[in-house]
Amino acid sequence: MAIIQEKRTKIIDLLHTDQLGESVVVKGWVRTFRNNQFIALNDGSTLENMQAVIDFSATDEQLLKRINTGACIAVKGELVESKGKGQSVELVVSEIEILGDADAEKYPLQPKRHSLEFLREIAHLRVRTNTFSAIYRVRHIMIFAVHKFFTEKGFYNIHTPIITGSDAEGAGEMFRVTTLDAVNPPKNESGDPDFSEDFFGKETNLTVSGQLEVETACLALSDVYTFGPTFRAENSNTSRHLAEFWMIEPEMAFYDINDTMELAEEFVKYLVSYALQHCTKDLEFLNRRALDEEKNKPQIERSELSLIERLKFVANNDFEKITYTEAIEILRNSKPNKKKKFQYLIDEWGADLQSEHERFLVEKHFKKPVILYNYPKDIKAFYMRQNDDNKTVAAMDVLFPGIGEIIGGSQREERYDELMVRIDELGIPQEDLDWYLDLRRFGTAPHSGFGLGFERMIQFVTGMTNIRDVIPFPRTPDNAEF
Repeated sequence: MAIIQEKRTKIIDLLHTDQLGESVVVKGWVRTFRNNQFIALNDGSTLENMQAVIDFSATDEQLLKRINTGACIAVKGELVESKGKGQSVELVVSEIEILGDADAEKYPLQPKRHSLEFLREIAHLRVRTNTFSAIYRVRHIMIFAVHKFFTEKGFYNIHTPIITGSDAEGAGEMFRVTTLDAVNPPKNESGDPDFSEDFFGKETNLTVSGQLEVETACLALSDVYTFGPTFRAENSNTSRHLAEFWMIEPEMAFYDINDTMELAEEFVKYLVSYALQHCTKDLEFLNRRALDEEKNKPQIERSELSLIERLKFVANNDFEKITYTEAIEILRNSKPNKKKKFQYLIDEWGADLQSEHERFLVEKHFKKPVILYNYPKDIKAFYMRQNDDNKTVAAMDVLFPGIGEIIGGSQREERYDELMVRIDELGIPQEDLDWYLDLRRFGTAPHSGFGLGFERMIQFVTGMTNIRDVIPFPRTPDNAEF
């Protein structure tokens, strides 16, 4: 029987077995082939390779020429204790089969260091590198941890629509969904496209958030969460923004802003601790990689903590909770502001904080994660609950080292009259939110929620500085490859 038809054993299982002397089959991709004898084989189950040793004198010469970096092969042989350094066991090969050739001259991932910019151009192949295979494994573990956390706390996962007629954030930066003719759409009396003739009979977009829709489930099931793709047509090419990304949005009935801050802190600590416990090998590799990257930076830009130290820093520290007003005073009187080192200077109350301000509070002033709350209502969304001062809303942001804002949330405005005033102030068409207002008309209840940008969380956990490197296929302005 051909090797390809035999059941394989994953490399991660073989590296932890004590059953030496057994005949096993391993299938994977060639990382290196040295001296016509030593094959480093990887199947993606672990960062580590399996060394397969062949007798080149007894191996067909034409077959040897096909064992190139990138080729996919199946090998069968005896598992023995390794005599070399770097691995506990190795495979003495008795049979070998080529499952997929790789042109040695054209294969772009030769065994050498490649820049992240180059690897983004071949995103369909970059997962074969140590860096990206580690990131994808960590990403999977974090997805599992999210669902585990909420399931253990009695939350229900709700699928909210990807196509929506509402703009949850009021930002207007949405991708339109339409089947109208792009060149000659039907027109209404005003000469604008007539969306009543569109597929859904109205103008629709890709969602920027599942929050408004998940509130419907919250006010029946109490504790719910979404975990789905969201989209924003923001023309930004920064290292922190994507046009397509994933959001985790819990919504909790009978929670106020203080309950929400406590849950947010518990949630992110859980995720970080879970990564430290279950992604040890990959995080150790990514930690070494990050330390190498730091060496190439100017001294002033180097992080004071290694990747793993930053993770433990979050997992083991109580978060500092301060009001927006207190934060503004700290920033206004800070040395970077007084010496005009900030790109965006803080002059007065009401300013929208930027990443540089958030990171200063976390990394320089408090030296711990920070939760800011009670923001000016004029810089926050319509659905956030107004405080008694009529100036602020019960909103909160969680700030992390190296990232800045990683969570944004609020207590929702459950009072019908107050919500209507805010909707009118912002000029939001009431008819678009009539279903949302029903939640306040019929059995309203205090409730709160927040959103965690999943890719920003993965950035923090893996130490990657560009968000495009923590999602398999990044979608950014002028880039929708693959």
